[in-house]
Amino acid sequence: MPAPQRKHRRGGFSHRCFPTPQTAMTPQPAGPPDGGWGWVVAAAAFAINGLSYGLLRSLGLAFPDLAEHFDRSAQDTAWISALALAVQQAASPVGSALSTRWGARPVVMVGGVLASLGFVFSAFARSLLHLYLGLGLLAGFGWALVFAPALGTLSRYFSRRRVLAVGLALTGNGASSLLLAPALQLLLDTFGWRGALLLLGAITLHLTPCGALLLPLVLPGDPPAPPRSPLAALGLGLFTRRAFSIFALGTALVGGGYFVPYVHLAPHALDRGLGGYGAALVVAVAAMGDAGARLVCGWLADQGWVPLPRLLAVFGALTGLGLWVVGLVPVVGGKESWGGPLLAAAVAYGLSAGSYAPLVFGVLPGLVGVGGVVQATGLVMMLMSLGGLLGPPLSGFLRDETGDFTASFLLSGSLILSGSFIYIGLPRALPSCGLASPPATPPPETGELLPAPQAVLLSPGGPGSTLDTTC
Repeated sequence: MPAPQRKHRRGGFSHRCFPTPQTAMTPQPAGPPDGGWGWVVAAAAFAINGLSYGLLRSLGLAFPDLAEHFDRSAQDTAWISALALAVQQAASPVGSALSTRWGARPVVMVGGVLASLGFVFSAFARSLLHLYLGLGLLAGFGWALVFAPALGTLSRYFSRRRVLAVGLALTGNGASSLLLAPALQLLLDTFGWRGALLLLGAITLHLTPCGALLLPLVLPGDPPAPPRSPLAALGLGLFTRRAFSIFALGTALVGGGYFVPYVHLAPHALDRGLGGYGAALVVAVAAMGDAGARLVCGWLADQGWVPLPRLLAVFGALTGLGLWVVGLVPVVGGKESWGGPLLAAAVAYGLSAGSYAPLVFGVLPGLVGVGGVVQATGLVMMLMSLGGLLGPPLSGFLRDETGDFTASFLLSGSLILSGSFIYIGLPRALPSCGLASPPATPPPETGELLPAPQAVLLSPGGPGSTLDTTC
């Protein structure tokens, strides 16, 4: 090969989406960049998480107003959040499949528009059916298109600090709840529930620019072309792996109780005699504990002192016990002493639930490989949707039958404990990087050009740049 051409090849990557051949040199280590633009993706995922799960967690503050306006029971209004959770998680494989086929950026941007329209439509509701359609179906489907692609994209950018990055992104849930809980109560008092929903629609539209920040990343081990079959895009073949099947079963049981406080923690505080701002304080302190624990647990998990599957089982069990405490403390302490015990129980629950959250998604690359993490995230969300659909309405039914939420929180905690027990069947050790080994390459002949494994960031303004790919 002429020397000028070798010099041109040695200069870097072309403007195409895939690595170009380079002269035979010592292979560079392949893997996620573990930083760089990944921190921007983490910030975008932080906002996406806050504008989906964080907003949904605070929405329970509006349910008493909705129940009074439409003269319906707590069980009926609980179906709003239940449908939103169920649709968001059941349709998450759709978001993952579309992201696998066309990339996360356009999928998340469209999802932000749909979620915003759901709130705007619900602001003009004339019956609970309109709220079921607007918040439950339309906004829920919009959220389904944003969460799994964002978190899956983030997992592809990190290896050594993956759980910390995921934990940072998931603190958007707690931070949003901390800010939105009192803000939503203020909006309800000032503009009523219709005006509050309309303003929340404007806030939710910020999901669209967050999606624009999710630049795609090409990694070794990725398939040469996106799957064209819908079933292949969904990643259903992952269920043939024993470890993933165990994880999926345990997570489905956890989902049966994990989302009940999202819907009924604020109404539970209202039942104990707190006013609107007192209930908002309970939600806020739980959110503070949740947010702080996600960062601390993410850092702890990345140290490698305890295997991720064991941490997952331990903190899952603590979350179930935390819900038991939330349900029992008002009974043990009596109505005259609700303030301190209930706030302390909310903090304890927030700490345990926050520690569990990043581990659920941080363990996935080790189970399925980084190439399948987007699809696996969508499938896990779908399985948890069973709990998201059944848990809150069942909790509302028990409240209507017993007069309070004590039985609801006890049952929810039991489901989480059952799922955590199943996690014990996961392999003790998982691959730290989650990358499939690249195929072996024969030794090059003199002057032969071979592809060197690289991670390529596809920037909209120019060619991909070589990143630090140490795994």
